[in-house]
Amino acid sequence: MLNEPQSVFTGDADREIAARVNALLQTQERAILAIDGNCCAGKTTMAARLGELLGANVFHMDDYFLQPQMRTPERLSQPGGNVDVERFLHEALLPASRGEAAKVRRYDCHEDRLLAPVSVSPRRVIIVEGAYSLHPLLAPLYDIKVFCRIDPALQDARILTRNGADALEVFQTRWIPLENKYIEALDVLSQCDIVIDAVL
Repeated sequence: MLNEPQSVFTGDADREIAARVNALLQTQERAILAIDGNCCAGKTTMAARLGELLGANVFHMDDYFLQPQMRTPERLSQPGGNVDVERFLHEALLPASRGEAAKVRRYDCHEDRLLAPVSVSPRRVIIVEGAYSLHPLLAPLYDIKVFCRIDPALQDARILTRNGADALEVFQTRWIPLENKYIEALDVLSQCDIVIDAVL
């Protein structure tokens, strides 16, 4: 990792990340990349582009939202505690990192239940995208760590367009404070190799 994260704009990021991944694959069997960051900063979109470009497995932290019985005050008080990082680690990331098939059980937030497991065949490039992907339980497994950040005004505008006014208020009062707490308490930016600034 670099002493200081390299800051790039969205248009340059795909090339920079792909070059780093391909360099790693010259000397090791697989490369594992995390894309963390603020909500609506472009993490999912970037992961989809890179997944296609690099022929990668893409795992989404949104699929590991806490099940109802896990949403205790104690758990939610922990920075990054509102995702099931333990389940993601053991079901997906560890097997994929060993070149084994991962058994992915997505959590359906609308139905409040785990979906049937799906086997994901291993590939040489693994991308983990989403807020909390650089949680301390997961971070040691990554070769490249990326953070997507966004100006708060642009973030609000994107949430409003994507989710509507009612959802924007929920994001502002619940989800964004939880993300900011995690980012600040665990000093996530200092871990990253590349920081991407979202633009219009």
